[in-house]
Amino acid sequence: MPCLPSNAEELASWLSGLRGSRVVLRVPRRGDKRALAETVHRNAEDALQQHKLKRASDFNARSAALQSIQDSLGLADAPLRIECVDVSHVQGTDVVGSLVVFEDGLPRKSDYRHFGIREAAGQGRSDDVACIAEVTRRRFLRHLRDQSDPDLLSPERKSRRFAYPPNLYVVDGGAPQVNAASAVIDELGVTDVAVIGLAKRLEEVWVPSEPDPIIMPRNSEGLYLLQRVRDEAHRFAITYHRSKRSTRMTASALDSVPGLGEHRRKALVTHFGSIARLKEATVDEITAVPGIGVATATAVHDALRPDSSGAAR
Repeated sequence: MPCLPSNAEELASWLSGLRGSRVVLRVPRRGDKRALAETVHRNAEDALQQHKLKRASDFNARSAALQSIQDSLGLADAPLRIECVDVSHVQGTDVVGSLVVFEDGLPRKSDYRHFGIREAAGQGRSDDVACIAEVTRRRFLRHLRDQSDPDLLSPERKSRRFAYPPNLYVVDGGAPQVNAASAVIDELGVTDVAVIGLAKRLEEVWVPSEPDPIIMPRNSEGLYLLQRVRDEAHRFAITYHRSKRSTRMTASALDSVPGLGEHRRKALVTHFGSIARLKEATVDEITAVPGIGVATATAVHDALRPDSSGAAR
């Protein structure tokens, strides 16, 4: 087993009765049994992902999900456009927000957006409630600006993705987060947007200013869709956070290279197009950048790839 349940002894006793001989529950730590457990875990994850994809592509299931959400939340119409926001950070550093969009129960990835948190983070701190409020404010300020644009319907206008408000705005969290998002939307004068929070632990649905959550049936298509939207927002936020953190750590490594000033650091990044590509470059490729000699190129290479220091270039 990957971990022992709280009722491990009772479960082992029950399994022993079914089998007719003693059953012992263990968590494998090493060797073949550990490898087997990891293989089983990967296979289970793959099977779950395939099940989710099949279920999400079913039009009837998606229609039932939207109807379930409408009924559970008491909405006037089915939420054809759902947006969800999440925040990701590690101990208050590299704080980012994500916004994902689902239309008709399917992800609309062209409308996804990242947010670098500005006001609600800094000095190693992060207030999740304030971060949710900041992302919400920026998203709906963009909506108000786009809505008032006289060229909104012009075919030459490149993006209209935030000109229209969602029918349902979901935040990852409970009462504090949903109340913060709702307060911002009310302050901006945006109407006809339902706001809810989906708390991870018990999958409770929170609505603004209500003391108790809505409990949707565990097997309902509506709850499944809300979970999928929330999990997608979390995945998107985590991916951006890791990228931002990696870029910062790599840039910090460049700061330690002797004789590499800001001008030449910028020249390196400009030449390769990104920190990630610079990290994969060989010493010879780095030397090709004007103003970068062999010694400096070697120092840059070793700073970005310490595991390969001294290896053939």
